Amino acid sequence: MSLADELLGRWAPIVGAVELKSGDHGQFEVTLDGKLTFSKAEQHRFPKPGEVAGSLEAKLGPPLHWRKTSG
Repeated sequence: MSLADELLGRWAPIVGAVELKSGDHGQFEVTLDGKLTFSKAEQHRFPKPGEVAGSLEAKLGPPLHWRKTSG
């Protein structure tokens, strides 16, 4: 699962967009409302599964139950 899929799966109704941009030298950064949330350059690694979503949860609230389930 990609990071974009993970974030949209949790907060699609309130997230206007997820933008992916290529960067120089393996740059990987996540920002929310213009504020840096995760930086590979600062952490010297890619985020662990669920790490970015966990940090965004403080601003976006718990994951939304917006998908209808069958049954």
